[in-house]
Amino acid sequence: MESNKKAWVVSASMGYGHLRAVDPLRNIAEEEVILVGANDAVSPSEKILWSRLLYVYEFMSRAKGIPFIGNPVFNILDSFLRIPSFYPMRNLSNKTFQVDLLASSIKKGLCSGMLKKISTKHLPLVTSFFAPAIAADLSGYDGIYCIICDADLNRVWVAAEPWESRIIYFAPCGKAAQRLSAYGVPAERIFITGFPLSEDLLGGKDLKVLIADLTQRLYYLDPNNRFWGMHEKGVRYFLGEDNCKFENARKLTITYGVGGAGAQKEIGRTIAVSLKKKLKAGEIRLNLAAGTKENVKDYFENVKKEISPNNDNINIIYSDKLEEYFIKFNNAIRTTDILWTKPSELSFYAGLGLPIIMTPAIGSQEQFNAKWLYEIQAGIKQENPEYTDQWLFDLLNRGRLAEAAWSGFLKARKLGTYKILEILETGKMTHEDSPILR
Repeated sequence: MESNKKAWVVSASMGYGHLRAVDPLRNIAEEEVILVGANDAVSPSEKILWSRLLYVYEFMSRAKGIPFIGNPVFNILDSFLRIPSFYPMRNLSNKTFQVDLLASSIKKGLCSGMLKKISTKHLPLVTSFFAPAIAADLSGYDGIYCIICDADLNRVWVAAEPWESRIIYFAPCGKAAQRLSAYGVPAERIFITGFPLSEDLLGGKDLKVLIADLTQRLYYLDPNNRFWGMHEKGVRYFLGEDNCKFENARKLTITYGVGGAGAQKEIGRTIAVSLKKKLKAGEIRLNLAAGTKENVKDYFENVKKEISPNNDNINIIYSDKLEEYFIKFNNAIRTTDILWTKPSELSFYAGLGLPIIMTPAIGSQEQFNAKWLYEIQAGIKQENPEYTDQWLFDLLNRGRLAEAAWSGFLKARKLGTYKILEILETGKMTHEDSPILR
């Protein structure tokens, strides 16, 4: 990814979604990616505030699993970020309580450390979190770009008076762009770029790596030739004749990933137990992505010991350093055939040609991500994980997972990273005729 453009790249440690969105932009970051509430310019009081917000966010994200009190506790967080129904289509530009609360918090010092940092050099500000964008806008900063990390969004992402704001938005899909319009953002400040994906997974604007990986995946996902029998001509047309050769160099691979708060790790254990015979027989491979949480890593290591301690077919993806974890995760994704996760920002990995098995959504934004995955026919709701060895392989043998992979590849945007760079450098975005070069 070549670019001479430099920018302040800002995010927040509120789950992996915001952090994963800016990770492909590290090369253009001035100095390093700024985490609000954690950079050198942050005052002790602001650092304490952000620490408390993170604690509350993670606690409430995990709360659904707590008997009796879990749902009421979680609903407090969800009500704050709840997204209104899309229909009937209507004007939603009036500010909300959340918008006023954010503005009040900014006046009291929220994001003040970041504002102090970016005042040292006037560069474009690219952020994947709403608070830095709104704070910079209120301070009069010019050249603000905000990456939307979900298929839909709450009103708090948009300024109180959006028609007077300077924030330019990068939307991952058409639904998010429509919502921004409903909130009053002018069309000229909305670009449908797609979610920014790592160049390691793409291989350049011609998608050389993605196409090579997808071709192999489509073979592993179609053991009975159901998918290829119907779609072979289309696959060969879009991916190229030379790429459509099965190497058969590995095993069918499933990756199960938890979110930044470590929620739903128990589902990973249930999957592993259900697939125990196939794992011990060497028929499949299972990646358990623990993220940067040591307690989740320890939990998955105990799962591995329970199933088969010396079994190389169970792989735990973990690092205590976020950048290193993303590298390890992306390396595993290249040889992953089925991605099993909650419908978070990883929903946009459907564009890589990955069928998404969805755990129950946690929060309003994930419900809309799941709806988007259903609409593009790339996501499948998980059945009972205790019977994974039955229903998942029924889907596999019918070619349904291959169809989901292909649909996601054709319908989800993949070039978000390059489109964002193009806009930063030229102020505009070119549009391609090919459905895969978006």
